[in-house]
Amino acid sequence: MSQYDTEQFPVRVLGGPTALFEYGGLRFLTDPTFDSPGDYPRPVGPMLTKTAPAAATPADLGPVDVVLLSHDEHADNLDTSGRALLADVPLTLTTPGGGERLGAQATGLADWESVELKRPGGGSITVTGVPAIHGPGPREAVEPITGQVVGFVLTGDGLPTVYVSGDNASLDAVKEIAERFAPVDTAVLFAGAPRFPVLFDGEPLVLDSAQAAEAARILAARRVVPVHHDSWAHFTEGREALEAAFAAAGLTDRLDRDWLQGA
Repeated sequence: MSQYDTEQFPVRVLGGPTALFEYGGLRFLTDPTFDSPGDYPRPVGPMLTKTAPAAATPADLGPVDVVLLSHDEHADNLDTSGRALLADVPLTLTTPGGGERLGAQATGLADWESVELKRPGGGSITVTGVPAIHGPGPREAVEPITGQVVGFVLTGDGLPTVYVSGDNASLDAVKEIAERFAPVDTAVLFAGAPRFPVLFDGEPLVLDSAQAAEAARILAARRVVPVHHDSWAHFTEGREALEAAFAAAGLTDRLDRDWLQGA
């Protein structure tokens, strides 16, 4: 049993896919979305509708060292306020395509590609890009429709193993990640079962609640922090569905206590 079972670092969930945490002395932010509720048209594909504001503004966050951006092409993962925030962050890690689009402070990570980040007190953190597929089916069928996505695994000497899934719908990808990194101490799982009737016959574009529980089992995750299940109209399964799915799987004890309390 890991020391991190009882000494977990806090993860502040801000709404949608956005969460803030400190790890190894660096402050990480996932998929920044801070715009107001409203409709967000897209050049191609269905309109996105935000239904609730974020729990904080960029000005409330304090310094952010690294943004972990699963992809830059959808407003529910990177909106106008989030893009503005990137200019003040020393490093954004994202997809290879996003690394090209977002400029000099962004680095794209292919599957299993890693970067080393210096820790303030010495030592380093390794961030590894890991597979993610933004919809049902094989990557070659999904990416032309919903785009390229990346997840992340964070590791370091004396640090817990952290997995940030990004907009992933593939349990096969989770199995590949588990083969290399399980057990995972903290899994930040994007869930919410987002659906559009016009895409993939309405199948989820990201894990549904039962799949999130199964991902936790596959990863042998000691703690799960669900994100990406609220604040947008196309998220079809929220907190109640997630709690029910983890209870049905006998994994309620894996859910983060702060998340369960709605913190």
